[in-house]
Amino acid sequence: MRIDATAVAAAAGGRGILSGVTLGIEAGRFTGLIGPNGAGKTTLLRILAGLAPPAAGSVTFDGESAARIGRRALARRIAYLAQDGPVHWPLRAEALVMLGRLPHRGALGGVTTADRTAVERALTTTGTLSLRHRIVGTLSGGERLRVLLARTLATEASLLLADEPVAALDPRHQLETMALLRDAARAGTGVVAVLHDLALAARFCDRLILLADGAVRADGPPAAVLTDERLRDSYGIAVHRGAVDGQPFLLPWTALSSASPKDTPPS
Repeated sequence: MRIDATAVAAAAGGRGILSGVTLGIEAGRFTGLIGPNGAGKTTLLRILAGLAPPAAGSVTFDGESAARIGRRALARRIAYLAQDGPVHWPLRAEALVMLGRLPHRGALGGVTTADRTAVERALTTTGTLSLRHRIVGTLSGGERLRVLLARTLATEASLLLADEPVAALDPRHQLETMALLRDAARAGTGVVAVLHDLALAARFCDRLILLADGAVRADGPPAAVLTDERLRDSYGIAVHRGAVDGQPFLLPWTALSSASPKDTPPS
């Protein structure tokens, strides 16, 4: 499946959030959506998921509009993980993950073998099998996020759009979740994730889209996007660069607006 956004604009409260955003998302790639706070990342992700209409421009899904495809059919193709998505009922974690199968079931359809298999696979993949009988309200923030990710995976959609999927996780689970998303992309799923950790984005993503001031400032492989000049102009930071086993990494090092000589990145 492919999503194409053309000249997309968005606004809220009389303030422009996105302007002239044009890009394509396709299966089989792990795309990181990065940029400073207020750049419009969550707004763009919701528009790409068909959850919010653009104020101007268009979004198509395999060349068709969301209205033409229909809400249920689109929900089978695109899974969306919201940032800190609410859970309003005292559900067991396994029941919450089963909600990811709703797009595949009719109004009166019961749980099928395929549904159970998909839920079991999602729980296993996210390391949440041990949480399956826990009430979601008793889970920690990180546990809850992994269960919500399992619900998203249980949909078995062609595209997975996730808003800050590692924000509440400890370092180990951040690494495991980023590897999980990368592996999902390598297996054929298209993955788009809003990310703030530039080191993780550089290491795991195939492609980065840098948003700043509501516009796409760069789009391409991490090494091409995360240049010193772009990080200075978009984030106001300097970074320290290095390599481990031949794999490059970067760490945000200096806030340039308050930099002092001792804060400059080591050579």
